[in-house]
Amino acid sequence: MASFVVLAAGVFGMVAVAYANTPVPEDTQDTVDDRGSIIYYGDGKTVLARLGVKRTPVTIDKIPKHVQDAVIAAENRSFREDGGVDFSGMARSVWSTVSGAQVQGASTITQQYVRNYYKGITKEVSIQRKIKEIFVAVKVSRTLDKDEILTRYLNTIYFGQGAYGIQAAAKTFFGKDVWKLSVPEAAYLAGRIQNPSRFDALEGDKDFAATKERYGYVLGGMALIDPGAYDKYKATPFEKLKFTEIKVSETNEGLRGYMLNIVFRELKKYGITEAALKTDGLRVVTTFDKKMMETAKKVVNARTAGLDPTIHATVATVDPKNGRVLAFYSGDDFIEDFNNRAFDATKQAASAFKPYVLAAWLEAGNSLESYVDGKSPIKMPGTTEIRNAGNQSFGAINMVKAMASSVNTAFVQMGDVVGLEEVARIAKEAGVGEQAKGNPSYGGKNGVDYAVDEQKYQVTIGSASVTAVEQAAGYSIFANEGRHVPWHTVKEVRKVGEGVFIEEQRPQRQVISPESAADATYAMQAVVKSGTGGAANLGSRPVAGKTGTNNGYKDAWFVGYTPQLVTAVGMSKDVPYTMDGKRKLKVDKYGLPNRKIKSVLWKEEEMPSFIGGGGTPTQIWHDYMAAVTAKYEIEQFPPKAGVGSPKNLATPKPTPKPKPTDPFGNDGGDFDWPPDGNGNDNGNGNEWDTPEGRECVPWDGSCDAQGNDVGNGQQDDGFGTAPGAAVMPSPTPSGRRP
Repeated sequence: MASFVVLAAGVFGMVAVAYANTPVPEDTQDTVDDRGSIIYYGDGKTVLARLGVKRTPVTIDKIPKHVQDAVIAAENRSFREDGGVDFSGMARSVWSTVSGAQVQGASTITQQYVRNYYKGITKEVSIQRKIKEIFVAVKVSRTLDKDEILTRYLNTIYFGQGAYGIQAAAKTFFGKDVWKLSVPEAAYLAGRIQNPSRFDALEGDKDFAATKERYGYVLGGMALIDPGAYDKYKATPFEKLKFTEIKVSETNEGLRGYMLNIVFRELKKYGITEAALKTDGLRVVTTFDKKMMETAKKVVNARTAGLDPTIHATVATVDPKNGRVLAFYSGDDFIEDFNNRAFDATKQAASAFKPYVLAAWLEAGNSLESYVDGKSPIKMPGTTEIRNAGNQSFGAINMVKAMASSVNTAFVQMGDVVGLEEVARIAKEAGVGEQAKGNPSYGGKNGVDYAVDEQKYQVTIGSASVTAVEQAAGYSIFANEGRHVPWHTVKEVRKVGEGVFIEEQRPQRQVISPESAADATYAMQAVVKSGTGGAANLGSRPVAGKTGTNNGYKDAWFVGYTPQLVTAVGMSKDVPYTMDGKRKLKVDKYGLPNRKIKSVLWKEEEMPSFIGGGGTPTQIWHDYMAAVTAKYEIEQFPPKAGVGSPKNLATPKPTPKPKPTDPFGNDGGDFDWPPDGNGNDNGNGNEWDTPEGRECVPWDGSCDAQGNDVGNGQQDDGFGTAPGAAVMPSPTPSGRRP
């Protein structure tokens, strides 16, 4: 017995010493007044959005007694009498774990306040932390009166839906000030304190069972605390509560909503939910350039003014060196038009896919000086007959001319030589076709794989479905010496007081050799200098790229780049019909039908012919890139590498011999020898030079008064729309109907 007394005295003495040596922290937590998150533009300084509701502190005289009692009934019924710790409550908590009964938590209001208010008291699950919390709570209860503790607690605690503090909660859920809350409303809010994020998720799915149970528990507790005041409310139906409508936050208004939408999706891959962003005090730095975003919108609106609202343009710009999405355009207002097309709209790449075919050709050891027969039409195994624009035949042409003039049959033959699987490998390693996996029409396949399996050689002229951001990131292999960095929109994530815990991911893959990239770029410069993409010319700033238009002008592209930026511009016309496909639906200025219509059948339809790849998309690209590249120094592409050896699939015409030197010595040199009808250049390396005085080149159809190809970008790639494109749903990033 004596030994037990000695042992007890020793334990008591140690506890007393520990208690005496545990001070009440002097510093409050950094986030005590704001646990919301901030999303920044790429500079890490300019705020893109603030998420979460800031607390609006109120004094105890503004908090009605029934609101105070509701919280006490929900969280700590002995609050007014206890010394900051409720040991019987701890015992009840253990019992609830065993029995499943719903009772108060083990922590008193004072303990919760201490945990959320002061620095140095973490939320880790450990005996040491709990003991420290208890000691501080006891000391706080002796230095602060109960009203002060309750006031601080109610201004600090989280209620859900981004609302911190009782005033913010009253505004968020009921649209009124805390002093106007009814007893049932106070009971509902008090019940939420237990697990606000869980209740948010359940109520978001229209599941109110847990909320109702907690509401009833709080009303019952209030009746126990003060029967005379609250007995009459015990049976108040939950259904009588009138909540304010929680609308889509104005945070999503305009361009901001599109940026947040894709950032939220990327953060989710790291395990960070939108709910966490509202509660965890995160600081997220995105990749976006605010001015570039605004410029994209301005240019698209200027170039598409007056067009049918069902015609949409998408833009995506990627830094080829690091995969950062610097800017994009999916629409003007995410709240009204929530289709994030730059990331979600899968459209046929058309001739803008041909650079991947050329890359495979060069990687196989074949050079740009190889010749192929540009005959039309051509029939390949497993593929319908493929023709050039206007069914024009070109004769023997080299790879540069094939690219500049977008000769379909040339690329079909190139694909046959290197193998469609190799073409697909390069395109997929460049990140192309991944979004199509989410479209049921493709059976879970990458868009390029689907095109190879189902459409065979048509993949070489662009039957694969891609998105604007995939194309921008894909062409990065040409601008970045053959290397691909996956596109992304998040640079880093920090937590207040804890530093960076998510760093930018920039893995690199060498998809093609630097030499192949240089030669492909050389060929694509021809597209801009004299081919189908002439409207993209930026003067002294070098530009390479490729146009693309499929049958009937349903999809039109220009994907181009400078040494510093890659930008893809795509256009399409998506028209809503009734589900039987017989009647077009009336649309608003965003090209969308009445939001009350639950089921819509979407069809791709022809755009006006001037919107072909070399037309409006290229003009948008030019205007936008002229503006956003102004801050960059003019850099040159790597010189032509001349990789590989000629592999002729056709016999080239002999190069004309130079005329003899002028015997009279008028200029001391050779006479100029104009190019022949096929555009041969007498060996000076400028394969795309046109005959003097001509405004167009004879092999590309731009001389045709009807403008069947280059002049207006009206090329016909010889295939139809993507699988399901005529009867497919428009992409909806958040699961909502377009």
